[in-house]
Amino acid sequence: MSVFGVNGALTDAYQYAASKDVNKTDTNETNFIDQLQETSASKVDAYTEYLKQRYGAGVSIQNVGKDQRSMDNIGAGTAGTGNVVIASNILEQMANDPEKAAYYEGKIQNYFNSVPRYQAELSVMGHEIHSSGIVIHPDGTVTHYISGDLKPEVRAKIEAKIKAEDEEKAKRKRRYQELSREAAEKRKLEMEIAYKRQSMTEFIADKMLETDRITYVETQETMSSAIVAYEMSALSMPGILK
Repeated sequence: MSVFGVNGALTDAYQYAASKDVNKTDTNETNFIDQLQETSASKVDAYTEYLKQRYGAGVSIQNVGKDQRSMDNIGAGTAGTGNVVIASNILEQMANDPEKAAYYEGKIQNYFNSVPRYQAELSVMGHEIHSSGIVIHPDGTVTHYISGDLKPEVRAKIEAKIKAEDEEKAKRKRRYQELSREAAEKRKLEMEIAYKRQSMTEFIADKMLETDRITYVETQETMSSAIVAYEMSALSMPGILK
């Protein structure tokens, strides 16, 4: 239904009332007010149906705050890119004021025109849209929201890269631990060799000290034996003792 058609419903109600006798009782006047209110309510319902026909089933009527938490809730509670959320008081203004309707419908159309650009920009960054839409808040301000995540193939690539980096880190860590053990074993061996060398040096030094302390004791018997041995040795060599 067009805006003109919605307004026509209210015009018909006024024409119907004008065709009646103006000198009716208070009861009749009350009935007219009730009928007028019903007509206004029907007008809002009809306009809502028109919006849904134009923009799809994603049109909803609810009051949403501009704070981050409220916007996050909307993003989590919707899917796709055809979401149009309109505050109830703004909807009533749009249903009853063609200028208001044209203004906000222009805002809604601008959002839909922007969706391809949003998708392209996010795609370049490796993201995809899970939910997006336009919110017309009770104070009349307008907010576009987008929620999404990395593309599956991009996420898989990143996860594979992270896994490879983790494996490389683990490999380097194992190599470092292996080198550390080898270095520790080498130091231990060097210390053992140094200790043994030191022990050997000390042992030799001690023996040398003990040799310096040796005392030769010569007796008469020892001296006689030495002389006899010398003489016999001399006799066996020509030219000696002649």
